[in-house]
Amino acid sequence: MNRNMCLFSKSAFLTTVTAIAMIVALAAPASAAADKEQQQMMADIRMLQEQAQLLANMLRSVTDALKAVNAKIDDQTNVERKAFADSKLTIDNLTNDMRVVREKLDDSNVRISSLTQEVDTMRQSVQQVPLSRLSSAGAPDATAPRAAAAPAGAPTVPAGTSPTRLWDLAMADYSATQWSLAIQGFESYLRTFPTYDKADDAQVYIGHSFLSDGKYDKAIEAYDKAIRSYPIGDALPDAYYRKGVALNALKQVDEARTVWDFLVMTFPTSDAALLAKQKIDQSKKP
Repeated sequence: MNRNMCLFSKSAFLTTVTAIAMIVALAAPASAAADKEQQQMMADIRMLQEQAQLLANMLRSVTDALKAVNAKIDDQTNVERKAFADSKLTIDNLTNDMRVVREKLDDSNVRISSLTQEVDTMRQSVQQVPLSRLSSAGAPDATAPRAAAAPAGAPTVPAGTSPTRLWDLAMADYSATQWSLAIQGFESYLRTFPTYDKADDAQVYIGHSFLSDGKYDKAIEAYDKAIRSYPIGDALPDAYYRKGVALNALKQVDEARTVWDFLVMTFPTSDAALLAKQKIDQSKKP
């Protein structure tokens, strides 16, 4: 019996071991499958982590780029704001300057209008004084040069009229482009004060008046008279230059060139000589 029990126990043990082996054999594939699934999950997690890190790096780069762009925008905004403020300040200054200039111009216009009225009044008084008042006007200044006798038909000049006043009247007409009146005024100055310092200037301005009026022949005659009558006058260079201009206007180019060449050689340091040199250089260009 003991033997039978021993055989039974041995058979039961083998059966149990076989069962356990079968259970282990059956459980092994399930465990391997679980391990493989876990490994796959870990791989997926690592991939997601890498992608998350990559996205974080990209987000950081984009953030830094945005910060740089914002900084540049702020700098540009500040520059534009400063430029706008500077432009506004400049415009305000120009506006103030224009206002000041406009006020000065208005004041100058008022003064010019007043001076024009005074000049017209003085001219009328000079032209309307009768000859009978000349004898009662008083003796002329003994220190002043003797006035030349006025030709018949010439405008009368009241005795005691200063050379400065007569010159200013003629210059006012010249500045106002009243060429005929200016010529009369300068001629009156020459008749009344032929030996004064501005006599040569008066003769030259007669030529200027004819030249500006387009009467080139008469201008040349006036300049020639200034050259003959006042050979050492300080207005002589200008007379030569303007004579050349008048000749050139009459298409007498060679004669004009001759006059300008003489001016450059005779008065090389004068302003008129510099202008004549420019005219000569222009005539050489093809």
